[in-house]
Amino acid sequence: MADTPGLLLLFSVLISFCRGQFSPDWPSLDSRPLPAWYDEAKVGVFMHWGPYSVPGVASEWFWLQWNRRDPANPGDMEIVKYMEDFYPPDFKYQQFGSQFSAEFFNATFWAELVAASGAKYFVFTSKHHDGFNNWPSKRNFGWNSQDIGPKRDVVGELAEAFRAENKVVFGLYHSLFEWYHPLYLQDKANNYTTKYFVEEKMGPELMELVTKYQPAVLWSDGDWEADPEFWDSLKFLSWLYSESPVKDKIVTNDRWGRGVLCKHGDFFTCSDRYNPGVLQSHKWENAMTIDKESWGFRRNMKLSDILTMEELITELAVTVSCGGNLLMNVGPNKDGIIDTIFEERLRQMGDWLGVNGEAIYGSKPWTHQNDSLNGDVWFTSKLSPSDGQVVYAILLAWPESGKLELGSPRPRQDTKVTLLGLAGTDLKWTDPAGQVTLAVDLPELGGMGLNWGWVFKMVKLENGGNSIWK
Repeated sequence: MADTPGLLLLFSVLISFCRGQFSPDWPSLDSRPLPAWYDEAKVGVFMHWGPYSVPGVASEWFWLQWNRRDPANPGDMEIVKYMEDFYPPDFKYQQFGSQFSAEFFNATFWAELVAASGAKYFVFTSKHHDGFNNWPSKRNFGWNSQDIGPKRDVVGELAEAFRAENKVVFGLYHSLFEWYHPLYLQDKANNYTTKYFVEEKMGPELMELVTKYQPAVLWSDGDWEADPEFWDSLKFLSWLYSESPVKDKIVTNDRWGRGVLCKHGDFFTCSDRYNPGVLQSHKWENAMTIDKESWGFRRNMKLSDILTMEELITELAVTVSCGGNLLMNVGPNKDGIIDTIFEERLRQMGDWLGVNGEAIYGSKPWTHQNDSLNGDVWFTSKLSPSDGQVVYAILLAWPESGKLELGSPRPRQDTKVTLLGLAGTDLKWTDPAGQVTLAVDLPELGGMGLNWGWVFKMVKLENGGNSIWK
């Protein structure tokens, strides 16, 4: 007997897809194709900025940790001691709002820097868990960047600057919950049987954010305390995909309520700094921090807390080889200045991508992600109009032997191997017997100006075709 309910569900999804309408249920929402630009982009920059940038201690969770005061949590106690040492006992977190000066904030410079990093999209915190809005929301009075602190529409200035630069796609982060909003605390006390916060604050504000600023990425967070039904996530996503002004280009993540993480969304994040190291069947993103300890700015960060370029390139290579995008976070300080170490890392990444970007942008995972013999090599692939099927080997550690020995690529007699950034030179190679299927003679490392993550382009391999992620 035919599975009648299953056929009806499939028919409903097909009808919705054909009409460009997506109903408020996961089968319909999950049937929406991923906008191609996002998978092709591969690299983005994330920025966390708000009143937590004023003390610049511990992390962007400053307010909650200060109130929590858990003796077993070093971060909590670091904040408690800091406040006891440097602020009067009656000081409130809200007073950081007026000190959030943004006096050197220059949206145009931010847009130019992000473009220089080689990133293809940008995600900015419109509102974090402290409830401070970086735009003049109609649902937020006195706790937003227009009414206090910068006295500016920060989101609006950034949206305008990035679109004027026209090199990087503009996106926004938004926290569903707010730690201490009275309406949210009331709903929480009612075990989420009421939705005063969602109906009167969060829901209308989120639709306002999308309609007014039209981000191409909506990076949701702060969802885990309640089910998606409380947040009205399905209804919102149905509107976002079917009727909103960004319905054709918007991408969203998987943080829309308890039980949704790593199951539903245009791309999965699964956890902060998620990098599984193996191929995933669904598009995913590695949202990570250049400062290993925090998403927000820390005045007391040390050089050892900052990822080296070798570590950043490793994150990028592993992520893209396994089908993910890399979203690199930096936190500006309260004045709107991006610390010089962050600026250096972003510009260095841009320099690297300027040489090696063809192995990253628009690439697909190859049949093999990590070489079977050399663990320091990760692969990507691409179909080139001029070269046909191309496989790129990203080498993370230069062999002292002067030879690159690989176990996954299988060469033919007419296979060509070149090093990106070293123009006009075909590298000599052999195909020894045994585990080593391809041995490449390496050029002298000194004087090439290539300092990290060397990319070898291999054309006309015997196994160059891609049997996955076509």
